[in-house]
Amino acid sequence: MNKLIFRKLYLDILSFFLLSSLAITLIVWVIQGVNLLDIVSEQGHAIKVYLIYSFLNIPKIFSKLLTFTFFLSLFVIIVRYEENNEILVFWTNGIKKITFINFIGKLSIFFVFIQLILKLIIVPYTQNLGQEYLKNSSIDFFPNLIKEKEFSNVMRNLTIFVEEIDKDNFYKGIYIKEKLEDDDYKIIIANKGELITENSKYSFKLLDGKITNINKTGNFNLGFKETLYDISKLNSKTRKIKEVDETKTSELIFCLEKFIDERKKLNIKCEAENAFLLKDIYEELFKRAVSPIYLILLSLISSLLIIKPKNNFFLNYYKFLLFFFGFLIIVFSEISYKFINFSIYYEIFFLVLPLLSIFLFYVYIMLKTNFKIKYL
Repeated sequence: MNKLIFRKLYLDILSFFLLSSLAITLIVWVIQGVNLLDIVSEQGHAIKVYLIYSFLNIPKIFSKLLTFTFFLSLFVIIVRYEENNEILVFWTNGIKKITFINFIGKLSIFFVFIQLILKLIIVPYTQNLGQEYLKNSSIDFFPNLIKEKEFSNVMRNLTIFVEEIDKDNFYKGIYIKEKLEDDDYKIIIANKGELITENSKYSFKLLDGKITNINKTGNFNLGFKETLYDISKLNSKTRKIKEVDETKTSELIFCLEKFIDERKKLNIKCEAENAFLLKDIYEELFKRAVSPIYLILLSLISSLLIIKPKNNFFLNYYKFLLFFFGFLIIVFSEISYKFINFSIYYEIFFLVLPLLSIFLFYVYIMLKTNFKIKYL
């Protein structure tokens, strides 16, 4: 009988968690998707690239929301059981309150493992995959990025100005400025021209103009009747450098070992292309490995709902304070990594803090439930 009771509780929590996670993740994904539209409008990538890149962000969104939706699920289900008197089924069947709390704690450990898998493996992999896919994808909507009478920074180190675009997509009054190296520039001015494509690569066919090369030694001018300016050789504005949260956990650990070998020189970098500082790696590994432990603490906070205050007048305030306290714990779990780089003592303290908090909360709950059991 007891197994059936706990099975119903488990299914109620899990179903509410899945529904709330799906709904909130979908809402956040749509909002974020609007913000990512510049992949098409400003960077010129295809709709397919935009959809795949935004889809690969779903695991990150889900992981970010998991802590809150798990706490919300526990809180809502326990409150519902209390208000509908379903919680009495546990006590009338001889289930002690500490047994109920232990079940919630065990359930939270299951979610800790899910969050660890997400943060340590799935999210870094999908973030890295998305960035690599975006970086290596072609610019499909280049013509749409060029506007009349506007300086368009359509590609990295490239500025284009067009005086007029006629109905046949022929360009008039063309100005192109390309940054080469350091303070070297190439400036092309043409009376007219058109964009031509070959194998999805864009080139400018320019007519009646001149090319000016500007460098430290002086300027060099060259006139032309017709020339071809290859745009495909240039890089898009898409970010090329991998961020620390897009890096696989195994790579971060490798970087950390490298730093340790260098005796913790805070200003050295793991790789020239990534430029991760030691504090970046510490913070990211802390977020991935330590933050999920707070799920257990949140489960204990939710469990306090079964320990009612003596005066029912304060019951609603009690629920509000518990929810608010849990929300503060969620916020703290998300920002605590910022404090670990002050000293070695801070590192140890914030590593031990969630475990210590869980232990103290559990001892407090044991004392409270034992006190209540005497009067049941």
